[in-house]
Amino acid sequence: MMRENWNKAKIYVERIFALFHNEKLQKGSRITYGVIWNLVLIFIIIASIGLAFAGGVGAGYFASLVKDEPVRTYAEMKKDITDENQTTKLYFANNVYLGKMRTDLEREEVSVDKVSDYLKNGIIATEDEYFYEHNGIVPKALLRAIFQELTNSSNQTGGSTLTQQIIKNQILTNEVSFDRKAKELLLALRLEKFFTKNQILDAYLNNTTFGRNSTGQNIAGVQTAAKGIFGVDAKDLNLPQSAFIAGLPQSPFGYTPFTNQGTVKKNLQPGINRMKTVLKRMHDNGYITDKEYKAALQYSIQKDFISPQKNPREKYPWLVDEIERRAIDIIATILAKKDGYSEVNLQKNKALNEKYITLANRNIRQNGYKIHTTVMKDIYDKMQKAKNEFHGYGPINTVTYTDPKTGEEKSRIEPVQIGAMLIENRTGKILSFVGGRDFKLEQLNHATQGKRPNGSTMKPLLVYGPALELGKISPGSMIADTRFSITSGGKKWSPENYTIGKEYGLVTARQALAHSYNISAAKAYLNIIAMRPANYLKKMGFTSLTDGDYYNPALSLGGITNGVTVEENVNAYATFANGGKFVDAYLIDKIVDKNGKTVYQHKTKPEQVFSPQTSYLTIDMMRDVLGYGTAASVKGMLKFSADWAGKTGTTQDWKDAWFVATNPNVTFGTWIGYDTPSDLRDSNYPNYSLRNLQIWSKLINAAYDAKPSIVAPKKYFSMPSGIQRKSYCAISGNLPSQLCADAGLVKTDLFNIKFAPQKVDNSLITGKYVTIKGRNYLALDSTPAEFTGSGFLFNPDFIKVIGGNQIKDLQKLIPNNPLWSKVLVPDDKITDDGKPPLPVKVTIKGHQIKWNESPSTDVVGYRVYSKDGIHLASMKSGSNLTYYSNNENVYVVAVDVAGNESIHSNFIQMKIEPPKEHQKSGEKTDENKKDEDNVDINDGLNH
Repeated sequence: MMRENWNKAKIYVERIFALFHNEKLQKGSRITYGVIWNLVLIFIIIASIGLAFAGGVGAGYFASLVKDEPVRTYAEMKKDITDENQTTKLYFANNVYLGKMRTDLEREEVSVDKVSDYLKNGIIATEDEYFYEHNGIVPKALLRAIFQELTNSSNQTGGSTLTQQIIKNQILTNEVSFDRKAKELLLALRLEKFFTKNQILDAYLNNTTFGRNSTGQNIAGVQTAAKGIFGVDAKDLNLPQSAFIAGLPQSPFGYTPFTNQGTVKKNLQPGINRMKTVLKRMHDNGYITDKEYKAALQYSIQKDFISPQKNPREKYPWLVDEIERRAIDIIATILAKKDGYSEVNLQKNKALNEKYITLANRNIRQNGYKIHTTVMKDIYDKMQKAKNEFHGYGPINTVTYTDPKTGEEKSRIEPVQIGAMLIENRTGKILSFVGGRDFKLEQLNHATQGKRPNGSTMKPLLVYGPALELGKISPGSMIADTRFSITSGGKKWSPENYTIGKEYGLVTARQALAHSYNISAAKAYLNIIAMRPANYLKKMGFTSLTDGDYYNPALSLGGITNGVTVEENVNAYATFANGGKFVDAYLIDKIVDKNGKTVYQHKTKPEQVFSPQTSYLTIDMMRDVLGYGTAASVKGMLKFSADWAGKTGTTQDWKDAWFVATNPNVTFGTWIGYDTPSDLRDSNYPNYSLRNLQIWSKLINAAYDAKPSIVAPKKYFSMPSGIQRKSYCAISGNLPSQLCADAGLVKTDLFNIKFAPQKVDNSLITGKYVTIKGRNYLALDSTPAEFTGSGFLFNPDFIKVIGGNQIKDLQKLIPNNPLWSKVLVPDDKITDDGKPPLPVKVTIKGHQIKWNESPSTDVVGYRVYSKDGIHLASMKSGSNLTYYSNNENVYVVAVDVAGNESIHSNFIQMKIEPPKEHQKSGEKTDENKKDEDNVDINDGLNH
């Protein structure tokens, strides 16, 4: 059977070969072959021409797409891919890290060699598996991506290499177009020619977006992601952490574990699934072993997410805002100067200033600066704590207002606010400040931005300091604290002391400042206002003065039109501590760019405002404010001692309270008040000025706890040469005369030798006076001498010098002080009413007679007569009106200032007691002893 099958096959094959040997068939085959071959050749030629044409068209189209793209140099491309937008960092003094500046995208640079290999491999395996092999593009991947796009495939693998992604993110845009894609391909090829793979990977790692961190901020760069998600540096990431971060770029905000509030998302599965995808690709590409892969899949990544963090602005809102505001101003000036504009140009041109502020704002948030400040963290933190723990600010107000957008009437609560500033005198460094009570309630920085009238804290700056500098007063100069009125700006101005209606008479400048007498300060200011002392304020950094302020007498009491900030007020006081040199306060010490170059360094430029002598004398006067003046309670509240000198201040209608004080190292000031100016008084709280002194003390004690050597220097203000202690007459301030010495009114005080008194006092002349109902008056020529005393009378010429013609009651010149008891003024006269005085009634007790004052208003004394009209004694009005005798029959008459006598009183017969037998000669009885004990024979008697 098998043989038979073989024979059949043999016959079949022989027949086939016979066909090929057929001549006719062979000829037909040759013709067919030739036709087919020609057709194939024609097809190949046409296809080649078509492909060449298509290629040419494609190349031409590609060329047309990239024709406007400039040929970028190496330097340009290096700048583009390495000039990452980085988040600016903020620092306290002494390089103590504060945090990062607010930005839309937080970024921190890290070099590629300081990134975990797991993370680098995970990104390459996931985003660009041929990274180390291609030249910028992968044609196969690109064609695959195009095909998937055209077919709308559900499995989109992407066709962009890491190089292309850098081009898209750093040089081009995210625009979806053939034009952008063509440029991307061209630039990717060019980038690969210029840079190594490590440089390209470095650029990718530092620029890619990675979602949000635990503060809710958008982040970019692997270092920022590592720290913001896991709280570790990029070099310390483990395998699962690296895989999680490597998976984020595909959908940063879909896979990120945090919400925009900084809280952990409820659904973390998308991010975890993506992490597992990354792990699989790392395993498939040989980057991790089976063991590592399996362990990583079982890893609980959730436990590594750090808890929600507060950003620096939440913890230090006023400080971060202040740093940003000042830094932007500095950078704006730098940018403007590069374009040829000066600070003056910016100040004068609002639009130009706004332009550079906008540019600076963008610049400073993106360029990774390091901003170093002068604020000392320890002091700042302790001050905020003390501010929060103080409960004596005062009541909370409810304010009604109209919403400007809706027109609706609304209400809001307003607590008593505080602004405080601590400045280092010599350098001008702002060491700390308090911006307010609650930033969420009110964002205004009450230390640096809020402007309010500064009340009596203006007096040393505008009145006493300038008056000392101009030689118009010395600490011992006398000022008449008596009410007056002037017309200013068409309005009548009548300054009042804090106690309305109270006048203090002749007081020294030192006393007037210590007790904060308003009338005295106003008079001293009017004496120098023509010399434009407000210029001194301008030199000391006051920025809100108006033209009208220069001529307004109320400025002397702090009535400044636009107010002043706490910073400006405190800064000005530091001038006295610096020997008269104003050092502008500053908070930004230096700004360093991301390359370590210092682009800004603050330079202190002291300006001489007052002489060292004026400064020391003002300091010495302000010491008394804390010694016996309006801030005398402060020393008892402090836990340390220092050479403090300062001034309190309150404003009209009790709306503000200030206290600024300086010592040889620092100057510190506080203000309290409502944002909507309102009366601070409240019966449930201490005096509002005292409340401010209390919080001032609390805050400076807190600063002392942090840095005692800074806040409480072991030194005193040193007295410069050119100052001398001299005696002067406490009436005129001139060299003492003998009459001034006799009156007991010689004092000593410090003087600037340049302006020390040269004239001898002539304020007094001698005179006779009488006392009527406890008040001294000038005696008349007809006044009996027995009722007068030798006293001192103001010289009429002196009265003219001190403006006596404006004083209605010259008696008010006399201070309420026993030292002045014998000094009278020319109009201290009492006129004779032309009538004899009314009589008195006499009573007797033993051997002592008594009577009361006559009802008449001009009685200067009393005379005692015997029944026979013999003058026995005279007593001055106001003395002890008694007379003692053993054997007279007497009566009393009243005598008026003109010497007129009243009719006599009732007669009193003195009883004569015979000596008792047992009483020895010269021994007094017990009754006599008792009577004698009740009689003051030396009081008013003139035997």
